Amino acid sequence: MKKDKIIYWVSTGLIGAMMIFSGYSYFTNPQMADAFKHVGFPDFFRIELGYAKLLGAFVLLIPQIPSKIKEWAYAGFGIVFISAAIAHNNSGDPTSAALTPLIMLVILVVSNIYFSKVNKIVG
Repeated sequence: MKKDKIIYWVSTGLIGAMMIFSGYSYFTNPQMADAFKHVGFPDFFRIELGYAKLLGAFVLLIPQIPSKIKEWAYAGFGIVFISAAIAHNNSGDPTSAALTPLIMLVILVVSNIYFSKVNKIVG
């Protein structure tokens, strides 16, 4: 059980840290606004996604948040990562730009699997 908790917290910590960093940079880094324009997204979506990433990260990282709410955060991040890979691929970015969100998706899946194991959620 200790191994499961370690895998859960390491993977969840990575996702949380990346989403907090990403969400914060959406508000503070002017290059992020240019990147959103590059892939064809409106500027309001950058703001919306920044708040969603910060909120979702805290939902996953705070143990007292109910499991049902955490599942919504997992689903939301899954959609974000798949959408980011598609957007980068379709805008002509290098393959590495499309692979990065897919790697994050794998880490998210690991976090979700071990979340279920640690909390003994049958699904």
